Amino acid sequence: MSILKDIFKEHFEEILYILHPRKSVIENVNKMIDCGDSSKGGAFWGCPDCGELKFVPYTCKSRFCPSCGNMYNQKRSFRISSKLISCVHRHCVFTIPEELRTFFLNDRSLLAELFHSVRDAILRMFSNLNKSENFTPGIVCVLHTFGRDLKWNPHIHALISEGGAENHTPWRIVKHFDYHFLRKAFRKVLLDRLTNRIGPSFRKIKNEMYTLHSDGFYVRAKPNDCTPDQTVKYITRYLGRPVIAASRTDHYDGEQVTFHYKKHEDYSLVTKTIPALDFIKRLIIHIPEKHFKMVRYYGIYAKHHKQEKHLFKYLSHEKLKFLKSLLDWRHSILLNFGYDPLKCSKCSSSMLVLEVYHKKTALFEQYRKAMGYG
Repeated sequence: MSILKDIFKEHFEEILYILHPRKSVIENVNKMIDCGDSSKGGAFWGCPDCGELKFVPYTCKSRFCPSCGNMYNQKRSFRISSKLISCVHRHCVFTIPEELRTFFLNDRSLLAELFHSVRDAILRMFSNLNKSENFTPGIVCVLHTFGRDLKWNPHIHALISEGGAENHTPWRIVKHFDYHFLRKAFRKVLLDRLTNRIGPSFRKIKNEMYTLHSDGFYVRAKPNDCTPDQTVKYITRYLGRPVIAASRTDHYDGEQVTFHYKKHEDYSLVTKTIPALDFIKRLIIHIPEKHFKMVRYYGIYAKHHKQEKHLFKYLSHEKLKFLKSLLDWRHSILLNFGYDPLKCSKCSSSMLVLEVYHKKTALFEQYRKAMGYG
């Protein structure tokens, strides 16, 4: 059992009765604790040559689970890369001031306004290039709610095509991103949207934001030479990380948890030891509400956009089909860990599925006992 599972399993009652978590938190924590539990069902595989049997328990499929989350992120990265057209993309980060973070924590529905504000600011910048043409780029936005220290810090990572298509011109390359405009446009759109949602009580905060952040909200939009091949690497690295990787959790003694991270400013290593319940609180605040979309597509990447079908995609249909075939659990384990989970340990033949169990049955219990699962 992983350290994270140990922490959550041993403090589960405290989570319920002290932290009073949201429904989505309870659901995801339960899934993670039960991940790989043979009593929850699974599949029996058998070797057609030597008769060797193997039981593979179900995984939880939760994004919060470190192992299942990695698989989820691989699939998400594949879906994003299958949308991309063959052009250079720029990786941008849209951040908000610390004073606004609590509003998004107290009302998570406001996170949708964060997405919409990023979209509007980018589309306005491209539209200003030529009002009649109204150039439209491809935009992929992914929400991150955490910083490296696990604290609540909602921000948007965006992949933006360095070019746009619209009315009369099939495609125009855009190398210059006016990040001064993006900062001020993002600030204006977001503050206006928050005022409409929260009401008159927010107007004082809005005025303070204009005073404290006269240059706008920080947007990182500098050129990064993000070619199509590098784009996929950016997707994997920035746009799908779990809240904390298992490798960053160093020690757990039953009461205290030690973890580490590298500071964004100078990449120096920071090691922290905090009470287990505080560690849990830092993790569960980043679990999204059920059905909330953490990845959103805009511009020419929006569904059924009129220009999308006419643009040359980065990945061909044949390559997409091949890459999709590598996303099943067997190939994923082979690629990540270097072994085939369905290769017979005795004769090296490929094992075949015999039975699939979705819940406890008398026959299932007999199989578990026969295989030594208790």
